[in-house]
Amino acid sequence: MVFLSMFAFPSPPSSITAQVLLVGIWLGIVIGSAELLKRLINTDPEITRKVVHIGTGNVILLAWWLDVPTWVGITASAIFSMVTLLSYRYPILASVSGVGRKSLGTFFYALSIGILIAWFWPLQLPQYAAIGILTMTWGDGLAALIGQRFGRHPYQAWGMKKSWEGSLSMAVVTCLIIYGILWVTQGNVMATWMSAVAISIIISALEAFSKWGIDNLTVPLASAALGFVFNEFWLT
Repeated sequence: MVFLSMFAFPSPPSSITAQVLLVGIWLGIVIGSAELLKRLINTDPEITRKVVHIGTGNVILLAWWLDVPTWVGITASAIFSMVTLLSYRYPILASVSGVGRKSLGTFFYALSIGILIAWFWPLQLPQYAAIGILTMTWGDGLAALIGQRFGRHPYQAWGMKKSWEGSLSMAVVTCLIIYGILWVTQGNVMATWMSAVAISIIISALEAFSKWGIDNLTVPLASAALGFVFNEFWLT
C-alpha cells in the first residue's frame, strides 16, 4: 500500500458493531433508493437493478477502508447470496431481481464478493478484491446501460445481442478502475497502464461471451486474478 499514505483518510472505527452498522447503512441507502425509484417513480426495472448493481458493489471500498475481518465479509456474502436466491422465487427485493428471471447473475454477484474477500483479505491485498468487484459493478453495469441506450452497432456472441458501444464502455471503464486502484496502491505508472490495458481487453472479451449472468462471477474473479498475477509476479 505504498501510495495510500499520500491520502489523508480518516481513521475507521475499529468496533465490528460500528463497521457492520456502516456497511448496513450504505446497503440500506442503495437498496432503499432503488425501491423508491421502482415504486414511486415507476422507473425502468433494468435501471433500478443497475442502481443496486453499481451501488452495492462500492461496499468493497467501504470494507477496505474499515478493514473488516475476513469472516464478516464472507458471512455477509453468504447471507446476501441466500437472499438473492429467495428473491428469484419470492418478491423480497423487487429492485434486485425480478421473480422468475432465468439469470442467476445477482446470486453470482453476491458469491463473487465472498470469494474475493476470502482470497485477498488474508493476503493483505484488498486492492485486488476491489478491482474485481468494481470492474463488475461499474464496468459491466455501465456497459449494459450505455449499450442499451446508445448501442448503434450490434453484434452477436453465443446468441446474445451485444453492441460495440457497450463493449467499448466496458473496456474503458475497466481500464480506468484498474489503473486508478493500482496507481494509488503501487505507483509505477507505465507498468500500471500496461496491466490495466491488457486486463481490460481480456475482461471485455470475457464479458461479451458470458451467458446466464455468469459474467457476475467470471468478470470479478478473472480481473482480480489477472491483476494479482500481473502486478505481483510478472511486472514486479
